Amino acid sequence: MSQKSVVKPFVEVLSGRRQKVPPVWMMRQAGRYLPEYRELRAKAGSFLDLCFTPEYAAEVTLQPIRRFNFDAAIIFSDILVIPYALGRSVRFEAGEGPRLDPLDTPEHVAALARHADFGKLEPVYEALRRVKRELAPEIALIGFCGAPWTVATYMVAGQGTPDQAPARMMAYRHPEAFAEIIDVLVENSIQYLLGQLKAGADCLQIFDTWAGVLPPREFERWSVEPAKRIVAGVRAQVPDAKIIGFPRGAGALLPAYVEATGVNAVSIDWAAEPSMIRERVQNRVAVQGNLDPLVLIAGGDALDRAVDDVLANYAQERLIFNLGHGIQPETPIAHVEQMLKRVRGWKG
Repeated sequence: MSQKSVVKPFVEVLSGRRQKVPPVWMMRQAGRYLPEYRELRAKAGSFLDLCFTPEYAAEVTLQPIRRFNFDAAIIFSDILVIPYALGRSVRFEAGEGPRLDPLDTPEHVAALARHADFGKLEPVYEALRRVKRELAPEIALIGFCGAPWTVATYMVAGQGTPDQAPARMMAYRHPEAFAEIIDVLVENSIQYLLGQLKAGADCLQIFDTWAGVLPPREFERWSVEPAKRIVAGVRAQVPDAKIIGFPRGAGALLPAYVEATGVNAVSIDWAAEPSMIRERVQNRVAVQGNLDPLVLIAGGDALDRAVDDVLANYAQERLIFNLGHGIQPETPIAHVEQMLKRVRGWKG
């Protein structure tokens, strides 16, 4: 059987075809809850060395597939590789997260490079090619980028903050300068995603982790519009590109996001209101989510009930089973196995 004729359940859902058993993967599935990841992370040295050594990045991407046989692998990388390729200093401090040189004034923004050096991202493309060669043909490969708003919040503040106030303040005080950052990120993210498709990604996800801190008018300007431009820019070159949006915390603004952006699926967090999602989102696109990562740590009957709730709420239509955000490092592997058994044994 040729690879082209093999059905990938994950891609089927994105293409408009509901699967009887929803395909499953987990955000951050390649990561610290796995001992084999921790071992390779120690060997690699720095986090960026892990991301930019194709042999390591490919291995880390494949580890959860070998262990759990998820329906999709997501390339191991980071949302801040675009600032890195734009020449910004990007470092990861142990236990403290990313550190960048802050882009916190219009003068600093004026000095921002407009075009990324995509040679710096060649290791990501090479890791994608390696994973594609290793992956069973029925398992999908996901490429991704950070949404411009979320990436900009780190670029402006130089680090993560509790509510990303520095970027919000800059967008209010200096909207033209902030729009320049967004424009640079939109154009370079389009090229980055196209490169990932060329290297073998079956579909793409745009992570807007900090979308939920924006009021409706700002959400439209800084989350929806950039995502819409990225989707259009990618599809101008690859018309049938499959793209998932994840505006975390968008809540009641999700239907407008889906309608405006043209994404094939939207990932929802665990606080999403089921009837609104079914009636105003899932009637248009596939839904991905939305198990609370904390109930995956808790396990037991609570986990079974939570898995059943997700399935009861969404599995009658197109669903990709996932978490409402990334898996936590302290999650027991046995609980992931419990979740998978429950989802794959579903008789809906």
